[in-house]
Amino acid sequence: MKKIKLLAASLCNEININRLSNHFGINKKYQWDEPLVLSEEQLKGILRMPDGKSAYIFSFGSIVFLDFEHHEVMDLLDYLKKIEKNLSSISSLDYTDDYTVTVNPGQEFLVNNEGTVLPEIGEMYLEIIATVLAKSVALSRIEDQIDDLMDAVEDIINYLETGKLNISDEKLAKMSGKILGFKYSTLSHIMLLDKPEITWINEESENLYINLEEQFELGDRYEKIRHKTETLLDITEVFTSLVHAKRGTRLEWMIIFLIAFEIVLSIVMSFLGLY
Repeated sequence: MKKIKLLAASLCNEININRLSNHFGINKKYQWDEPLVLSEEQLKGILRMPDGKSAYIFSFGSIVFLDFEHHEVMDLLDYLKKIEKNLSSISSLDYTDDYTVTVNPGQEFLVNNEGTVLPEIGEMYLEIIATVLAKSVALSRIEDQIDDLMDAVEDIINYLETGKLNISDEKLAKMSGKILGFKYSTLSHIMLLDKPEITWINEESENLYINLEEQFELGDRYEKIRHKTETLLDITEVFTSLVHAKRGTRLEWMIIFLIAFEIVLSIVMSFLGLY
């Protein structure tokens, strides 16, 4: 029986894995749904003891480390920062998840909260597990970001209840951009609704992916994010309408003031005999 420790970390919104693959001499053009796998061969010179270790790097900003110690994780990140600018500001691991894969010959597939039991070790199985973990921690990052945005919107609503609205078009545009960014990230960037290619040609791989997807509640979490983004977009649309209405009212009062000023000026000029 063999145990493999996995650590998944969401580090940023995007990683250019083609730039990294070129650096490591991997002559392959990666598609948006393929992870870059660094084996012990690529990890030589970065880790002191790379034997049996590997890392899966995903374009949506997650990395899954296999059998890494904490200092080895930081060593690899420090090395990657020199190549990939999107990782340069990473100083801590804020969104992580630990998982264990147990290889036990003769036992059937088993998936639970603590880990997965495989009857045999296989690269395709490890990639599927790494993919689900990477998506899960990326979702955790998005969930926190969208909750922060919900809090910001709530502050504006509380201010609006006092009868005041003081929000600029620029702030509204930034807020709408963030909301749309979350929607794009969950659908397109994290490929949340897409299964790895191997699952279409291998039934065991598909079953493993489906079980893991259910275990980590990827579908339910996506639906919650989708509902929150739609609610936020509806709220920002109301804010936009109110701001435009307020600006229109202000413009109307300015026009009325100018007309009144012109009438008063005409009366004064006529009284003074200047007309």
